[in-house]
Amino acid sequence: MLASLLVAFVLLGPVPPGWAADLVVSDVSLEACPAADAGAQPLLRRAAEASCYALRGVVENPGRKPVVDTDVFAVIVDASGEPVLQNRSRVGSIGDVPPGRSDFALRLAVPAGTPEPLQVRKARAHGFSAPVRTRAAEGDELLPLEEAVQE
Repeated sequence: MLASLLVAFVLLGPVPPGWAADLVVSDVSLEACPAADAGAQPLLRRAAEASCYALRGVVENPGRKPVVDTDVFAVIVDASGEPVLQNRSRVGSIGDVPPGRSDFALRLAVPAGTPEPLQVRKARAHGFSAPVRTRAAEGDELLPLEEAVQE
């Protein structure tokens, strides 16, 4: 009986503040990945290729504690106003965000031949007060696309 009440409280009760945080995203830009970036993949040109773009911006954490496992959401549209990433608003993860303003960059794979210019709409970020994903340990090898975006 006690277990049932606990489950009901967890499912129906209010979410304590601080478990999740919405962050403000500003100064967003979208540009082709630099040629030296791992995401550009100049050796992997195929007929069904995708183009690498770097989404850059500033995220603001107004709190006093870091926000972790932060995801960025946005709508990316092509020159005709059509969504580039169909049925997908989560564009990537920027990890941990300390209090204050922080720059971020993440990679997007956009289908080749998408009419430019591309625009970013409704950019926002959402994170948590405690980790919700398994984290790479120090010394773990990262895939090239998991590494930081080149400047």
